[in-house]
Amino acid sequence: MTPESRPRVLTGDTPTGRLHLGHYVGSIERRLELQEEYDCYFLIANMHAFTTRAERSEEIRRDTLEIVKDWLSTGIDPERSTVTLQTEVPAIAELSWFFAMLIPFNRVMRNPTLKTEIDAKGLGDSYPFGFPMYAVGQCADILAFRPEFVPVGEDQVAHIEMCREVARRFDVLYCSVNPKADDADFEKLGGVFPIPKALVGRVARLPGIDGIQKMSKSLGNAVFLSDSAAEVRKKLNKIFTGRQSPTEPGDIHNALMQFVDAFVRDPNRVAELKDRYARGDNLGDGHIKQELGEHINALLDPMRERRAKYEGKAGDDLVIDIIKAGTRRANEQAERTLWMAKEAMGLGFFRRGLRLE
Repeated sequence: MTPESRPRVLTGDTPTGRLHLGHYVGSIERRLELQEEYDCYFLIANMHAFTTRAERSEEIRRDTLEIVKDWLSTGIDPERSTVTLQTEVPAIAELSWFFAMLIPFNRVMRNPTLKTEIDAKGLGDSYPFGFPMYAVGQCADILAFRPEFVPVGEDQVAHIEMCREVARRFDVLYCSVNPKADDADFEKLGGVFPIPKALVGRVARLPGIDGIQKMSKSLGNAVFLSDSAAEVRKKLNKIFTGRQSPTEPGDIHNALMQFVDAFVRDPNRVAELKDRYARGDNLGDGHIKQELGEHINALLDPMRERRAKYEGKAGDDLVIDIIKAGTRRANEQAERTLWMAKEAMGLGFFRRGLRLE
């Protein structure tokens, strides 16, 4: 099958810093599987980064390149998948405007992910107008490519549900699709947009090394995909469980054992570790952390090797070439979607083409 004839997938990341192990088990490893059978589009949402960092544009540019390097290091293949840049796909911004007319402001502000971000970042009432707008923009990020599936972390499921609402609303209003139709039938019944489904990764929520909060760069509790082997071991040693001795029965649901579930891939070994840990069978936290380090570094070693190709100025140039080639392909698809949407809305006066230089 050619990529164009495969079911389509869209997902991506906002460039807020390097990717970590939580991103990997929550979404990246699913992307690697999907690119074997699906037409995958991976979007760097650099426009969204400006919602809280508009005064740090150089950081956003740097983080944009770093995220693509992380993707490439994990095995994302630009020959099989489309890597694209949000700010260079103008159809996304146009669709965001149209979609903003289809969803009430109070519905946007009820989005639990948006509310959580406002609280976590201490924005209060001082966030810019564009901050809630980015929730609508995420709908356009997705629907511009009319995907069937969107791989996301657990905390992004609410965004996907709002996107599904927008797609239904558009198809009902402008394409006369019966609002009682099954989601799976909207496109077949003449809708411009399929109703995309969220795909949550194997590990919905990986705790950070603090043992409390979800792994996050901003909380300083992350193990990054680009960390050295020594940095990984040092960080894992910080995982706190509160356990005092190897003969003390341990909680098999604590942060350390969640890491075991995520990164020790032999189920028999996981079962053995959990059994001994729960019984306090002379199995110390330090031993588990050492074994975890071996498993995680075995996962990251090939990534470190691939990433080395993209270091320095020459590496940045390679990354920009990859983004440019992918963005050409992405614009072809997004412009096609925008034309279909405009025709449905009675705005199909003429078509346009885009050229990247």
